[in-house]
Amino acid sequence: QVQLVESGGGLVQAGGSLRLSCAASKISFIRINTMGWYRQAPGKQRELVATIGTGGTPDYADSVKGRFTVSRDNAENTMYLQMNYVKPEDTAIYYCKAECAVLFTGAAVDYWGKGILVTVSS
Repeated sequence: QVQLVESGGGLVQAGGSLRLSCAASKISFIRINTMGWYRQAPGKQRELVATIGTGGTPDYADSVKGRFTVSRDNAENTMYLQMNYVKPEDTAIYYCKAECAVLFTGAAVDYWGKGILVTVSS
């Protein structure tokens, strides 16, 4: 299976910046398609932050548009989330997701990272 490992989280002051990374293990018979960042704040449901397709087309939640930038390096199977002008409401556990397809069968399978905490202080 594909393993996803998030890094780069931590404590940041409001208005500051943080860069998250998600490194995916390389599996020869699984193709990674769309990747995404999700987050879950205390007491709330997990929500979409941003996604990015294999061609690099991004999509963002309205709450982060203009502040966050998602990117990926397909050669390295790594996705990034540049978080600028962070707000206290961005505080959450951030999860990486990879939507994959099993080669030869076409079966779809999703993988999640374990998550990483981002805390924004006011």
